[in-house]
Amino acid sequence: MQNRRNALWLLIIFLLLIGLFTGRAVFFNLAYLFGGLILLSLVWSLLAVRGVRLGRRTRTRRSQVGRNFSELFSVRNTWLFPKLWLEVRDHSTLPGHRASHVVPTLFPRRRYEWRVDTSCIVRGEFQLGPMTVISGDPFGLFLTPRRINAIERMIIYPATVPITSVNLPRGVVSGGEAQQHLTQNITTNAAGVREYVPGDSINRIHWKSTARRGKLIVKEFEIDPLMDIWLLVDFSALSVVEEASVQRLGNTGSVIPSGYAIPPSTEEYAVIIAASLATHFMDNERALGFAAYTPNREVYQPERGHSQLTHILETLAVARSFSQHSLKEMLALEIANIARGATLIIVTSSLDKGWINQVQILGRRGIRPMCIFIDPASFMGGQPSEEMRGLLQLARIPTITIRKNDNLTVSLAQRPI
Repeated sequence: MQNRRNALWLLIIFLLLIGLFTGRAVFFNLAYLFGGLILLSLVWSLLAVRGVRLGRRTRTRRSQVGRNFSELFSVRNTWLFPKLWLEVRDHSTLPGHRASHVVPTLFPRRRYEWRVDTSCIVRGEFQLGPMTVISGDPFGLFLTPRRINAIERMIIYPATVPITSVNLPRGVVSGGEAQQHLTQNITTNAAGVREYVPGDSINRIHWKSTARRGKLIVKEFEIDPLMDIWLLVDFSALSVVEEASVQRLGNTGSVIPSGYAIPPSTEEYAVIIAASLATHFMDNERALGFAAYTPNREVYQPERGHSQLTHILETLAVARSFSQHSLKEMLALEIANIARGATLIIVTSSLDKGWINQVQILGRRGIRPMCIFIDPASFMGGQPSEEMRGLLQLARIPTITIRKNDNLTVSLAQRPI
């Protein structure tokens, strides 16, 4: 377009010069005509992006690796003049999200829509938008952009694998402590009955008492006398091992998968294992606590319910192995948060022997430890781990060893050694 305008300016100058030398008015008229054409094209281009209403709709701003994310875009012409063409450019950071589109002629008060389905391949937090609407004049002399700075946050949860069962060490519940607290969740332990209040679920109604008293009576429940479970995930920079073929978004972002298998990085294995365990325990209505340095300190006290799972998955979605705290230091810092009788599941690939002593201290406090050890030796460039696995056995820490390309569903269901 710049070349076209330059050629037109040169033509105008040429016509003016000829008009001056010859004195003929026809050359001046042609110069004025082409000058007016440039002015008309400029005004047309500026007005072409006005009176345009752009919208984007999504059902949810959360998705998961392996699922599709769908967006519906719409462009509406609110003016009384048609739009010959519009180009919509999307600047979202979601990988593979190709939402840019060319809109054909849009008549007054008409709407044009298109749908974009994107396969989610990378976990993390991304932004949807901003967008730029571009249009121009019918002679192709000018392009005018109009930027729409609306930005929305998008979370892609990590992938999970189905878990049939997990063989946990038996925890100890002290003195019926867990049975002294009422809960809004329905459990197997009924504590008593009370009168119905607005908001109580229908399945809490005790029909026999309701029939006997002539008014609605509901049951109250106690927290199950099962030990809390803590999930502690090691994202130390000293623990991560990954092969040279691993590529990341922007060199420091999430790992980009190159196929259907889990990327050859202990970080990705730790994230998928932790997400799968959290989903399994929440589906079984267990009280789950979570701790990780991602590298920011993220600690959630044991709770049940979908909101707890959401917090954990959001944390794992953006987790990176950049923490300068070793696993030993992390255990020492978080020991006060873990109550006696709880089960502690440690997900790590660390070969540092110091954290084993810290776990033994937790064991003497009545905490039942368990380790899911991601074997770094199975990754190209990883150091031998036989000594580490031997120390875990000597310390009597139940351990499940995960190696690269293992079937995680089968491995996590096996009995710890």
